[in-house]
Parts: sequence; C-alpha cells; structure tokens
Amino acid sequence: MRESDSTVSPVVEAWATYRTSTADDWPAGRLLGAKGASRVSVVLPARNEEATVGAIVSTIREHLMDRVPLVDELIVVDSRSTDRTAQVARAAGAEVVGQDAMTRGLPRLAGKGDALWAGLAAAEGDVVAFIDADLREFRPHFVTGLLGPLLTDPGVEFVKGFYHRPLVGATSVEPDGGGRVTELMARPLLNLFWPELAGFVQPLAGEYAGRREVLERVPFVTGYGVETAMLIDLLDLVGLDALAQVDLGERKHRHQDTAALGRMSAQIMLTAWSRLQRRGWAAPGTVPTPLLTQFRRGGSEALPNLDREIVVNDVSVEERPPLAELRHRVPRRRVPA
Repeated sequence: MRESDSTVSPVVEAWATYRTSTADDWPAGRLLGAKGASRVSVVLPARNEEATVGAIVSTIREHLMDRVPLVDELIVVDSRSTDRTAQVARAAGAEVVGQDAMTRGLPRLAGKGDALWAGLAAAEGDVVAFIDADLREFRPHFVTGLLGPLLTDPGVEFVKGFYHRPLVGATSVEPDGGGRVTELMARPLLNLFWPELAGFVQPLAGEYAGRREVLERVPFVTGYGVETAMLIDLLDLVGLDALAQVDLGERKHRHQDTAALGRMSAQIMLTAWSRLQRRGWAAPGTVPTPLLTQFRRGGSEALPNLDREIVVNDVSVEERPPLAELRHRVPRRRVPA
C-alpha cells in the first residue's frame, strides 16, 4: 500500500480551512460579549464516573459560571450509575437528573446516546454543549472552544471538538495512539460513504455542541454509534457548511481494551448500515446480525484445541427518535436522580 499522489478533495480542504479553529480563539470574555440573550447549557452524561466528574463540574462552575457567567446551567445525567457519581456531581455544583426519570413512559434504552438524549430533554439552553465525564486534567477551554463558533457565527449549527489523544503504555507514550477506533473503523467508513465528512479530525469525539433547535431534530443512537449517526444526520439536515470543528488541545481519559474496541466498532458499523439503508445504498429490509463473536484466552470454558473461550456479545443499536417528535411525552420539569 502506498500513499496516493492525489490531493485532498477541494470541498474538504475549503471546509477544513474555513470551519476549523482552536480553543485559544475563543476566550470566555469575548464569548460573554457575543452571547447576548442566548442561554447556554452544558450536559455531562455519566455512568460510574465518581473519580472524574466532580473535578469537571467544579472547573466549569468556577470558571464559566461564577467568574464569567457564560454557562447558565450545568447538568449531569446519571446513567444508571452504581457508584457515587450522582452525589459527587451534585456536591460539586451540578444539577443531577436521572436518565430513566427523564425518559419515563418511553421504551427503556441503554447506553450513552440515550443519556445524551435525556440531557437534551432536561436542558433549557438555546445552545447545548456535551462533555464526556471521564476526562482527566479538564480545563475550561473544552467548553469555550465548542461554544465559540456557535455564539459568534449564526451560520454554524454544530461544533465538534478534536484533540491529541495520548495512549499511555507500560514503557512509552504514543502521542496520538488513543484514537484507535477512529483510525481503524470510523475514518475509513466515513471516507468511503460520506467523503464530505473526511475533514473531521475526531469524528468520534465526545465533546460537541449545537443549537437546540437543530439537535432536537435528529435521532440519538444508543451505544457507541451516537457520534457517527449524529454527524451523518446533521450533514443531511443542515449541510457541511453549518458544521465546524475546534482544536481542544490534548484529551486525557481512560482507555479500553482491544475486545471492547471491537464491540464499539461493531456498533459503528451497524449504525452506518442503517444510514446506508435510508439512502438506498444497502439492501432494503435486510438486518445484519447484531451478535459479535470474540475469543477470550484461557478460561474455564475454553474449547479443546483453541485454548480460548468463545464470547458472544449483542452489539445491537437502537434509536431514540428526535426530541421534537416526543417533546409532549417528556417531563416538563427536570426530574432529579
């Protein structure tokens, strides 16, 4: 395999030049002046994140609510945590709502996408930013960077973060080794079928923000397909020029093992398949198997000659319909966790 002599698509190059900025371009003071009457919400979906969620909440509250009143509400969605995530987040100054409480009366779904949907339902801001709750060494620019293009340019509807993701090994650190699913699955997939999105550095980034009226018009996929589906659906809904990305510097968080990354990749594939079917690019009516077979070395149930157990996981994904379609069935007031 060799690198092609071909140049990047003119559309992608123009978009990446025009719609890419850095967090340093958007100081909080400048954004406060541009905010006007708009209300800003920050939502953190969190499942068993007691070790990190408190520091994130405290940082946002201190720097972007108390010192500079840029953020109007800070919500942590407790996604069925079994640890003290809710208590830690509340003590740090967030309003905590329960994923199940906000979706009561609707089909019970699991995963990050449903927690994000519940957070959007709970939030009241005109602009809503989503931040993962497992970040370490969190800084306020993760929020201000996302808000910058939205508060200063009415043509921008959605902003995606990107960053360096170091992969820390036993004896070394790979500066950009953390984006394994992005490089092995998401980027090739998007380049193949949605080449307009090829300019996104981190299509699977968990930090992004958008205008409420737009976010309420797209479905939220459960599991690890949510970011892929959101980009594809927003491309169809508002077009590439309404999307932007911001360099947030470096992102530090925990990493998952290879088997878990395989399950994530399978959910992304299933999500892409559903979008291909909607475009008529995949056989209508066919449903790929949601069962992923993997192998685990050793174990009490290892098969003869394999020295491995066969492990089968259901990686199916579901979708919560656009919030605009179900607003009448969502609690009018936030329901605490």
